[in-house]
Amino acid sequence: MTEDTALKGKKPKLDSIIRSLAKRGFSFFVKVVDKYAPDRLLLLGLNFVDKRVPNRLISFAIRWVERLAPRKLISTVITTADEYVPDEVANSRKVCTILAGLGKYIPDEIIPPESTGRWENLRTKFHIPKLISSRPK
Repeated sequence: MTEDTALKGKKPKLDSIIRSLAKRGFSFFVKVVDKYAPDRLLLLGLNFVDKRVPNRLISFAIRWVERLAPRKLISTVITTADEYVPDEVANSRKVCTILAGLGKYIPDEIIPPESTGRWENLRTKFHIPKLISSRPK
Protein backbone atom coordinates (compact mmCIF):
# COMPACT_ATOMS: atom_id res chain seq x y z
CA MET A 1 0.00 0.00 0.00
CA THR A 2 2.87 2.36 0.76
CA GLU A 3 4.39 1.71 -2.67
CA ASP A 4 1.11 2.59 -4.42
CA THR A 5 0.88 5.97 -2.70
CA ALA A 6 4.57 6.67 -3.37
CA LEU A 7 4.15 5.92 -7.09
CA LYS A 8 1.01 8.03 -7.31
CA GLY A 9 2.89 10.94 -5.75
CA LYS A 10 5.76 10.69 -8.23
CA LYS A 11 3.66 10.28 -11.38
CA PRO A 12 2.15 13.82 -11.38
CA LYS A 13 5.59 15.31 -10.73
CA LEU A 14 7.10 13.31 -13.60
CA ASP A 15 4.16 14.28 -15.82
CA SER A 16 4.64 17.97 -15.06
CA ILE A 17 8.38 17.70 -15.79
CA ILE A 18 7.70 16.02 -19.13
CA ARG A 19 5.08 18.64 -20.02
CA SER A 20 7.48 21.44 -19.13
CA LEU A 21 10.31 19.98 -21.21
CA ALA A 22 7.99 19.30 -24.14
CA LYS A 23 6.64 22.84 -23.99
CA ARG A 24 10.13 24.34 -23.95
CA GLY A 25 11.42 22.07 -26.71
CA PHE A 26 8.45 22.54 -29.02
CA SER A 27 8.34 26.28 -28.34
CA PHE A 28 12.00 26.54 -29.33
CA PHE A 29 11.32 24.49 -32.47
CA VAL A 30 8.40 26.75 -33.42
CA LYS A 31 10.46 29.90 -32.90
CA VAL A 32 13.30 28.57 -35.05
CA VAL A 33 11.00 27.44 -37.86
CA ASP A 34 8.95 30.66 -37.80
CA LYS A 35 12.03 32.85 -37.84
CA TYR A 36 14.45 31.02 -40.13
CA ALA A 37 12.41 28.85 -42.52
CA PRO A 38 11.41 30.92 -45.54
CA ASP A 39 7.95 30.41 -46.98
CA ARG A 40 9.37 29.57 -50.39
CA LEU A 41 11.47 26.75 -48.94
CA LEU A 42 8.42 25.23 -47.22
CA LEU A 43 6.40 25.53 -50.42
CA LEU A 44 9.21 23.95 -52.42
CA GLY A 45 9.49 21.04 -49.97
CA LEU A 46 5.77 20.33 -49.86
CA ASN A 47 5.44 20.60 -53.64
CA PHE A 48 8.37 18.23 -54.00
CA VAL A 49 6.67 15.63 -51.83
CA ASP A 50 3.33 16.08 -53.59
CA LYS A 51 4.58 16.12 -57.18
CA ARG A 52 7.92 14.34 -57.32
CA VAL A 53 7.74 11.52 -54.78
CA PRO A 54 6.12 8.54 -56.54
CA ASN A 55 2.94 7.05 -55.11
CA ARG A 56 4.66 3.66 -54.95
CA LEU A 57 7.30 5.04 -52.59
CA ILE A 58 4.64 6.55 -50.32
CA SER A 59 2.69 3.26 -50.33
CA PHE A 60 5.91 1.36 -49.58
CA ALA A 61 6.67 3.63 -46.60
CA ILE A 62 3.14 3.18 -45.26
CA ARG A 63 3.34 -0.61 -45.59
CA TRP A 64 6.78 -0.58 -43.93
CA VAL A 65 5.43 1.35 -40.93
CA GLU A 66 2.39 -0.93 -40.79
CA ARG A 67 4.53 -4.06 -40.67
CA LEU A 68 7.41 -2.96 -38.47
CA ALA A 69 5.89 -0.53 -35.99
CA PRO A 70 3.80 -2.28 -33.34
CA ARG A 71 0.29 -0.94 -32.80
CA LYS A 72 1.16 -0.07 -29.20
CA LEU A 73 4.05 2.16 -30.35
CA ILE A 74 1.83 4.00 -32.83
CA SER A 75 -0.82 4.43 -30.14
CA THR A 76 1.77 5.76 -27.68
CA VAL A 77 3.12 8.26 -30.21
CA ILE A 78 -0.38 9.55 -30.97
CA THR A 79 -1.24 9.80 -27.28
CA THR A 80 2.01 11.62 -26.50
CA ALA A 81 1.54 14.04 -29.38
CA ASP A 82 -2.01 14.78 -28.29
CA GLU A 83 -1.12 15.31 -24.62
CA TYR A 84 2.29 16.97 -24.70
CA VAL A 85 2.38 19.16 -27.81
CA PRO A 86 1.54 22.68 -26.64
CA ASP A 87 -0.87 25.05 -28.36
CA GLU A 88 1.99 27.25 -29.60
CA VAL A 89 2.75 24.56 -32.15
CA ALA A 90 -0.82 24.56 -33.43
CA ASN A 91 -0.75 28.36 -33.64
CA SER A 92 2.34 28.38 -35.86
CA ARG A 93 1.30 28.66 -39.48
CA LYS A 94 4.55 27.23 -40.81
CA VAL A 95 4.70 24.23 -38.46
CA CYS A 96 1.04 23.38 -39.11
CA THR A 97 1.72 23.56 -42.84
CA ILE A 98 4.55 21.04 -42.50
CA LEU A 99 2.54 18.69 -40.28
CA ALA A 100 -0.55 18.91 -42.50
CA GLY A 101 1.52 18.41 -45.65
CA LEU A 102 3.05 15.21 -44.32
CA GLY A 103 0.14 14.06 -42.16
CA LYS A 104 -2.25 13.83 -45.08
CA TYR A 105 -0.43 10.71 -46.26
CA ILE A 106 -1.15 8.78 -43.05
CA PRO A 107 -4.03 6.39 -43.78
CA ASP A 108 -6.71 5.62 -41.23
CA GLU A 109 -5.95 1.89 -41.51
CA ILE A 110 -2.66 2.15 -39.61
CA ILE A 111 -4.19 4.09 -36.71
CA PRO A 112 -5.01 1.67 -33.86
CA PRO A 113 -8.72 1.58 -32.94
CA GLU A 114 -8.00 2.77 -29.39
CA SER A 115 -6.33 5.93 -30.75
CA THR A 116 -8.89 7.09 -33.30
CA GLY A 117 -10.26 9.78 -30.99
CA ARG A 118 -6.84 11.19 -30.26
CA TRP A 119 -5.92 11.02 -33.98
CA GLU A 120 -9.03 13.07 -34.79
CA ASN A 121 -7.97 15.59 -32.11
CA LEU A 122 -4.54 15.89 -33.76
CA ARG A 123 -6.14 16.25 -37.19
CA THR A 124 -8.29 19.09 -35.93
CA LYS A 125 -5.48 20.73 -33.97
CA PHE A 126 -2.99 20.74 -36.86
CA HIS A 127 -5.51 21.00 -39.73
CA ILE A 128 -4.45 17.68 -41.25
CA PRO A 129 -6.68 16.75 -44.20
CA LYS A 130 -7.85 13.24 -45.03
CA LEU A 131 -5.46 10.94 -46.86
CA ILE A 132 -4.79 11.72 -50.48
CA SER A 133 -4.88 8.39 -52.23
CA SER A 134 -1.37 7.02 -52.54
CA ARG A 135 -2.44 3.85 -54.25
CA PRO A 136 -1.05 3.44 -57.78
CA LYS A 137 -3.75 3.68 -60.41
